[in-house]
Amino acid sequence: QVQVVESGGRLVQAGDSLRLSCETSGRMFSNFAMGWFRQAPGKEREFVAAINDAGGLIYYADSLKERFTISRDNANNVGHLQMNDLKPEDTAIYYCALSRIRVSRRSQEYDYWGQGTQVTVSS
Repeated sequence: QVQVVESGGRLVQAGDSLRLSCETSGRMFSNFAMGWFRQAPGKEREFVAAINDAGGLIYYADSLKERFTISRDNANNVGHLQMNDLKPEDTAIYYCALSRIRVSRRSQEYDYWGQGTQVTVSS
């Protein structure tokens, strides 16, 4: 059984930085690609960033690539999403997901999902 748990979301002000964590267990984390997605109220789930199993291939949403950084620490079974210069439009529930097969921008490619962590950015 694979477990995925996000943490680190909270209320912040515009311009602040925040680091989200994705802790995993149950299988060898290094065998999975990892993605971050977000969903705002009334909106479709949106791709944020993804990283392959070894960490050498990274994708970002074009609108976020200058502010967000994805990383992973396979030895400790944890991934991170560093978010800088946060804006009100970044407000959403952020989800971490794992893929057995490949790194991808598509949510349908991911097999295991966390419950999400709320990020709220005020003006």
